Amino acid sequence: MSGVGELERAVGFLVRQVGHWQQPRWAATAAGGNVSRADLVHRLVQEIANLCADTEGGPRRAVPRLDNDLALPDQLRVVAADLVAATPPPEVLARAAAEVTATREIL
Repeated sequence: MSGVGELERAVGFLVRQVGHWQQPRWAATAAGGNVSRADLVHRLVQEIANLCADTEGGPRRAVPRLDNDLALPDQLRVVAADLVAATPPPEVLARAAAEVTATREIL
């Protein structure tokens, strides 16, 4: 599977896992951690955004933490699409897919 396909597949799995969650489920602590599930996914969104900025040679910018955690799956889809559009090298796509998969396993 191509790096793009691998990333899209990983994002799709995570979005299907969390896309129906309501606020209490987002607020719960992630397995084996000390942060909420929402904070963990936002951290992932920020990491993917950072990979995109690095690929484009631009500055890293903070991804806004929206008031409604239900927007996190959409934020993830957007930053993943931005990364794909930036045409990063295969190793960056593989790293992004691995980050998504690791986050999904912790949730």
